[in-house]
Amino acid sequence: MTGMAPAEIPLFPLNMVLFPDGSLPLRIFETRYVDMVRSCMRGDRGFGVVLIRDGHEVGPAQTFEVGTLATIVDFHQLPDGLLGLSCLGGRRFRIVSRRRQADGLNIGTVEWLAAEPALGVPERHAHLAQLLRTVLPQLGEAYSRMPMRLDDAVWVGHRIAEILPIPLADKQLCLELDDPIQRLDLLGARA
Repeated sequence: MTGMAPAEIPLFPLNMVLFPDGSLPLRIFETRYVDMVRSCMRGDRGFGVVLIRDGHEVGPAQTFEVGTLATIVDFHQLPDGLLGLSCLGGRRFRIVSRRRQADGLNIGTVEWLAAEPALGVPERHAHLAQLLRTVLPQLGEAYSRMPMRLDDAVWVGHRIAEILPIPLADKQLCLELDDPIQRLDLLGARA
């Protein structure tokens, strides 16, 4: 932990894992989340994205304890009239307690997890960095504009975990790991 005091943030349960520095497009249609977005933008703060363990995005859901703070970087009206968001993953957190507001919005008291130390990519995982160099520009605008940090084991591990078609529980494990080399070892066996 970073020693930062716990914070209270709105939680957005999703059937996906957001990693630090990851791109997250969202389509907002529920009133509680429209209100959450308005509040986040007014207060220049983010919201927590957590993977659903059991339940559904539009109903009650049990989530994992570790998630990622999402910051809204852009918003627009979608062709269907709904609110579209472009978000960016930030710090990881662990939920220490939670409550539900009357409107159904989940609020979590979270402790911030320490940022992983910058480490080089070991030679045995150089193929993963090369894979990203080749594949990311082909995956759409969010990745083509993303500055590549192919010499950073943390960044490479997070991007590989995002794009590999592995079970969500495995992606969650990759988010929860504090050791970037251990993450690359796990993913290297799958890539």
